[in-house]
Amino acid sequence: MKFIFKWLLSAVALLTVAYLYGGVVVTSFGSALLAAAVLGALNTVLRPVLVLLTLPVTVITLGLFLFVINALMFWASAALLSGLDVRGFGAALLGSLIYSVLQLAIDFVLERLFPD
Repeated sequence: MKFIFKWLLSAVALLTVAYLYGGVVVTSFGSALLAAAVLGALNTVLRPVLVLLTLPVTVITLGLFLFVINALMFWASAALLSGLDVRGFGAALLGSLIYSVLQLAIDFVLERLFPD
């Protein structure tokens, strides 16, 4: 049940990013659901590999390069889907920052609702 709520709230978070920032466009709630699933899959599979491969750069930049990796994941999910449009790397960076803050809030709320 927690997984379904997280997926639905992640889609709402994507719609919120699109509402707050014009550089990210989501065409519908269905597109947001698919984009949330693809973004979650990319973050689960590809992000750890990229973090490991870019570890020296991440250490040199004191972790700031992780923002670039988050933006790349956000941008890649938009490239894979037709219902999510990100207008450039800067838009991906700002959109991924807003999305990350919303994901923190979602995780906080879900931990309160569904304690393990």
